[in-house]
Amino acid sequence: MIVICEDCGKKYRIDPARIKGKAASFNCRVCDHLILVKKEKSIPSEAATLVPAPNRQVNAEAITVAMDVDTAAVVSETPMLEQTSAATETGYSRRARRFGLRAKMLILFLLVPMSLMAVAGLFSLWQFESAAKMLSQRGTKIVGQMAEEKIADISAAVAMQCKLYLLSHPELKKEDFSRDLGFKSLAVQKVGSTGYTALYQRPGSDGIWRTWAHINPKIIAIDMSTLRDTLKDSFAGFWKIFVGVKEGRISRGYYTWQDKDDKFRNKFMVCTPIAGTRFVIAATTYLDELTAPARTMEAGAREFTDKARLIALATLAAAFLLIGLIVFIYSHRLSGKIRSLAEAAATVGAGRSGRGFKTKSRDEIGDLEEAVAGLRDGSRSSFKHLRGLG
Repeated sequence: MIVICEDCGKKYRIDPARIKGKAASFNCRVCDHLILVKKEKSIPSEAATLVPAPNRQVNAEAITVAMDVDTAAVVSETPMLEQTSAATETGYSRRARRFGLRAKMLILFLLVPMSLMAVAGLFSLWQFESAAKMLSQRGTKIVGQMAEEKIADISAAVAMQCKLYLLSHPELKKEDFSRDLGFKSLAVQKVGSTGYTALYQRPGSDGIWRTWAHINPKIIAIDMSTLRDTLKDSFAGFWKIFVGVKEGRISRGYYTWQDKDDKFRNKFMVCTPIAGTRFVIAATTYLDELTAPARTMEAGAREFTDKARLIALATLAAAFLLIGLIVFIYSHRLSGKIRSLAEAAATVGAGRSGRGFKTKSRDEIGDLEEAVAGLRDGSRSSFKHLRGLG
């Protein structure tokens, strides 16, 4: 048999055969209303009928019987309609879903925009680093070209000074160039902090290239081609520039030179012929000196780009965490409100009045809360009206 609560309309299924004595009582699991069930002897099937209990009180025997009935589990919930499934009997039940509202909000408002921001940020950072690298390379090239032109100007100036000295001292022989302090001070000058100038002679009938003024006295008057044994693989680069003045033109380029400490370092040299003579002024300096300003600028640019990269990545990470936290909290609260409203609506739809709740939101969720509250109040009124008609 089916028993309906008079207050909330909740339905229960009662097995009359398990009621001990004449009556039994139990409290409604929804509204806590006391329900009294009485067994009628005139019904062969021992069906029971619902006896109103307006005062919500029964005698001691009835209470004892109710305890026996509850212990024996003869009182059980039943669906609103007999054809309704057992899953619907409890009202709202969650459906298995692949993506809930919270997951969709996290994907839509966190992963998608942050992925786009990350791609845009990394692309901008790559562009910035590429631009900085390009500017550093161009700066290095420009500084190197300026240094090369400066060395070329020094070579041309020394060649002019030596020409004037030789014209004013026609008696000076090449063998005495290194011993004449006046001429040597002109032919051998300092270039920058590591470079110098030197004077050598284009070959005559003997075909030998000789140096007559140099910072290293061991090179004076020797056959310069004998340096092949000392310079070895690097000799070819040096010799190409050295003999490039055969036709009286200026020769210039980079080569490798062995220092006094037996270390090989790259150098740049410009060879300028002295007009009207077979003599040549060579101005040379180490490549490190040429590129030092550019390398300093490049190191500063690299340090700046490294800091900019760290700041950009830290900003993206902080934005990702902050936005993720905001979206997670908001989606959690929103999904919780919607779930609560769904449970309340399912409770009303199952024939139960449900518990009251307060509307706190002032947005569309608040409108939905008011609508569910109105539905609950209307359901209560309908149940009371039906009980009055019965």
